[in-house]
Amino acid sequence: MTSARKPPLERIPPEIACAADYEAFARERVEEGAWAYLDGAAADALTHAENLKAFARIRLVNRVLADLAGGHTRLELFGCAFDHPVMVAPVAFQKLAHPDGELATVTAAGVLKAGMVVSAQASMDMEELARQAAGPLWFQLYIQPDRDFTLQLVRRAEKAGYRALVLTVDAPVHGARNSEQRAGFSLPPDVEAVNLKAMRPLPPYMAGPGESAVFASPLLAAAPGWKDLNWLAAHTNLPILLKGILHPADAARAVEAGASGIVVSNHGGRTLDTLPAAIEALPGIVEAVAGRVPVLMDGGVRRGTDIVKALALGAKAVLVGRPVIDGLAAAGAPGVAHVLHMLRAELEVAMVLTGCRTLADIDASILWQDR
Repeated sequence: MTSARKPPLERIPPEIACAADYEAFARERVEEGAWAYLDGAAADALTHAENLKAFARIRLVNRVLADLAGGHTRLELFGCAFDHPVMVAPVAFQKLAHPDGELATVTAAGVLKAGMVVSAQASMDMEELARQAAGPLWFQLYIQPDRDFTLQLVRRAEKAGYRALVLTVDAPVHGARNSEQRAGFSLPPDVEAVNLKAMRPLPPYMAGPGESAVFASPLLAAAPGWKDLNWLAAHTNLPILLKGILHPADAARAVEAGASGIVVSNHGGRTLDTLPAAIEALPGIVEAVAGRVPVLMDGGVRRGTDIVKALALGAKAVLVGRPVIDGLAAAGAPGVAHVLHMLRAELEVAMVLTGCRTLADIDASILWQDR
């Protein structure tokens, strides 16, 4: 029961020395069903595990006696200046992790000068989050069955000052979230996707005997296609990043259809299990895009060395989800800030030890090649 859970930490204990250390503290503070939602993955969680294992298989090589004077981690993306390439990934219903929800995460991201993508299913008002932000925000968008309502969300994001749209395209249906099923998870009455409340719901659907529970669903019938990317690009001046790309052909087509950026992602292993790790898919996407638009990635980032590896393989920045939510659940805004701080500090250490003065110096030459 929620009442048996530990309260958020009032101070950060010394045994939390890296981002992954927050998971155990978060687990003690989140209700069983909510944890199954926040930390769960599809089916047997093989893709989720592979996101971590794939980073471990990549090795770095140190470089010595490099001139590192004036080093920094600054970059610019879509007209937004960032102090470092660590961004907060879109995560829904953050009030499940902490009463302050997305507001705590926005606050921490601002203090640490980190970019943040606000989820379409945020449990707090998108305009209020924008008002409280101390840095640029991007808005995650799912194209809804009601295209007019989708356009209303875009207009709200534009008016509130969001600087880009992150269109998630890899979840036209929910994955087989067995952990949520086993835990009997449902949203509590005080947590909802507040920015989607005005959306006209689809008619209820219950498959009859012998009928498909998926292909006959009204949700799938209204799922977006490539033409919807063309439509969206024609209706906004905001840059559009497609999130959820793993296949090089999809990346190339996305650029041709009007995408301004690509986020290589397997949805944290939450949609289709047995997908490749995002870091494994990254080089093929970078090659297909051929420098026409920036490529970002998420999935499995737990260390500064992971960030260096992603940048060496062609990513411009990384998005971090689970570690941020673990920090939020354990200690609210200070926990999120601590996670982001540790990742940035580890990134800088890794850059120094691989002889990279700026992000532009990070390339495949710092990756160990078996000979």
